[in-house]
Amino acid sequence: MIEVKNLTKRYGDKQAVNNISFKVEKGEILGFLGPNGAGKSTTMNMLTGYISSTSGQILINGVDILEDPKKAKSYIGYLPEIPPLYVDMTVDSYLGFMYDLKKCKLPRKAHLKEVCDLCKISAVRGRIIRNLSKGYKQRVGLAQALINNPPVLILDEPTVGLDPNQIIEIRTLIKKLGKNHTVILSSHILPEIQAVCDKIIIINKGVVAADGTADEIAKNITNEHKMTLRIEGSTHTVNDKQEIVDALKKIEGVKYVRADMERERGIYDYDVEAHENVDIRRAVNNLCREKGWNILMLQLSNLTLEDIFLKITMGDIVPGRDKADIVEKPAPKIELSVKDGELVASADDESDNNGGDK
Repeated sequence: MIEVKNLTKRYGDKQAVNNISFKVEKGEILGFLGPNGAGKSTTMNMLTGYISSTSGQILINGVDILEDPKKAKSYIGYLPEIPPLYVDMTVDSYLGFMYDLKKCKLPRKAHLKEVCDLCKISAVRGRIIRNLSKGYKQRVGLAQALINNPPVLILDEPTVGLDPNQIIEIRTLIKKLGKNHTVILSSHILPEIQAVCDKIIIINKGVVAADGTADEIAKNITNEHKMTLRIEGSTHTVNDKQEIVDALKKIEGVKYVRADMERERGIYDYDVEAHENVDIRRAVNNLCREKGWNILMLQLSNLTLEDIFLKITMGDIVPGRDKADIVEKPAPKIELSVKDGELVASADDESDNNGGDK
């Protein structure tokens, strides 16, 4: 439905977008992410035909947006970050105007009613747009994008200004629209992208830094298998903590062990990292059974979309750089304890690698 081939955009000596390519199929919801200045807005402006590319090609439903812009744009419903509203018009007259502007062939009265019901703005159709809340203005903007029932929807920050209930409603609507439309969704609310999108593209420094599902991207940017263990030692003393750390480090495939804070008397959390493609869970279970230790929790520490985004855009992951070259230092852990009635915080030394007491 949308195909981008070797897309490049230059402004004089500055290259905003550098030879990017990707596809979005019908019925797919794509989350389009990137930090400020990464080339995301430039790419979206080229996708909608607002600006032209320096080189490369954009096909919308098989139509080149530069060779036949009128036809290509007829396939697109676009909601920019600031909705294109005529605030002195009523909602009804504005949507009627957009219906005429887009030369919509669908039954006028029934189609506008359907769009208004879908966006939940039927109750404000007679009101002047200027007097609406920001949330309702956003809904009217989404309604104009849906007029003519376009096969492609490009939505830039569609939930800005909405309350939590409205955000959930818009997310549900986007997922519903994704069944019959191709949707590109740009948002800085990462949980929103993760909740709605089938696929994610992260653009950074003008290139596609990641493309795939969140799980696929996570596997590509980390070579570590991380988990958190909560283990109860046999003697319920601090000595158990050191003994457990030392024993876990001896398991084949274990890369790193650090003891975290005490959860209950004699019960500590342990951050454990194994080498790539090594499953140490059974070995951990066998060790604890032999030692008489109780495993109270074993939780795999999967990367969230926020973790992925930060790793890629903050410089930990460089596009085109082999993941084997990446050395990621674990963050120091803060341990809390009570001494002489006062709360004391101490940080484990990063080079210690065993989490023992200081």
